[in-house]
Amino acid sequence: MTQTHDLDQAGSGFVRLDGHMADDLSVVNSARVSFAKRSTTMGDAEVGLVNFLMRERHGTPFEHNSFRFHVSCPLFVAREWFRHRVGSFNEFSARYAEVGDRFFAPAPQQIRRQEGKPGAYKFVPLEPELAGEASGLISDHNEQAYALYKHLLWLGVAKELARTVLPVGMFTEFYWTVNARSLMNFLSLRTAETAQQEIRQYALLVEAVFAEMMPVTHKAWRDNGSICP
Repeated sequence: MTQTHDLDQAGSGFVRLDGHMADDLSVVNSARVSFAKRSTTMGDAEVGLVNFLMRERHGTPFEHNSFRFHVSCPLFVAREWFRHRVGSFNEFSARYAEVGDRFFAPAPQQIRRQEGKPGAYKFVPLEPELAGEASGLISDHNEQAYALYKHLLWLGVAKELARTVLPVGMFTEFYWTVNARSLMNFLSLRTAETAQQEIRQYALLVEAVFAEMMPVTHKAWRDNGSICP
């Protein structure tokens, strides 16, 4: 099964479900194997069991499934994503392939400043005139950096060195394989209001896939505070 969820802003990347071995029955049957029992359909008893496991934080039955995502996002978003060492990653390599001309440049309404102490920041919009200038400066820098990168390649510089001039706003892509329990851990943190809004946008797309593929598990997770069991 393949499904792709794009960000609202054109060219801003995507989350694509490339493959899966995931459904709500995987949770039920991995729990019921303790009693040598197995279900073939999701009925009221099965839904109740998923809710019980989630409520009581019995987490291991949620690990017997997998999602394989193909993600395209800015490099700085990917680096935050990779902090979640709860899955397997394979990323595009700028050592071996030429980087495309795709960079993240926030729209003026996305430009914000931080206030407060480290760990307790709040973010407020920058004044419109300053936000417009900042957005333009970021776009200009992306274009200049990419032009320099292409010139270095033209000079014969190896890709692995030429890439050093590229900003963290360049787009990358990767495959991510993860089970539902680890996925809920990721979503608990990255869909929170306190998460950086750029990665939160992607996390919400991941959640939409999770809700579609494992609706009972997703609802139980939401009903129990969106906390990983």
